[in-house]
Amino acid sequence: MALCSGELGQHNGLPVTVIVSTTLQELEKGAGVAVTGGGSLLPMGDLIRMASHAFHYLAVFDHHTNQALYLGRTKRIASPAQRIVLHARDRGCTRPGCTVPGYWCQVHHLTDWKNGGRTDVDTTTLACGPENRMIETTKWTTHRNPKGQTEWIPPPDLDTGQHRVNGYHHPERHLLPEDDNGP
Repeated sequence: MALCSGELGQHNGLPVTVIVSTTLQELEKGAGVAVTGGGSLLPMGDLIRMASHAFHYLAVFDHHTNQALYLGRTKRIASPAQRIVLHARDRGCTRPGCTVPGYWCQVHHLTDWKNGGRTDVDTTTLACGPENRMIETTKWTTHRNPKGQTEWIPPPDLDTGQHRVNGYHHPERHLLPEDDNGP
């Protein structure tokens, strides 16, 4: 009831709300679990009950590329709708090794705004504050790989062959065949 009241304020540009990712198949079955923007597991029955009183947003992704199909904007600050899509797709900081959940992240432009980067869900990702600021002061870069995942590329003198994609917020990827779950 508190979520429905509209009196809880805002956090990172979004009204206080619960952001949840699930598959269409689990939703149709009414079984399984969904993942919140903070990384918690939510039983499907609870999600369905909560959704009956919620404002609904639908984020549509391509099945093969994970590319968000639509929600583009051309201003520097991400809109609330874009943040919801980023929560659904990234779930948390995308830098490998970082466990910060999406609720505590900022929107990071893969190509910096001052260098012509666009504020579009396909050209932004979630990054915690320290990682987002680190890009400004180092030679690290980020880009989207062919699987739709954010890769963090270290400068040559720091490149030791470390992981470039953070799988922490997507444990379901570890259950896929090796050729499907990315680096």
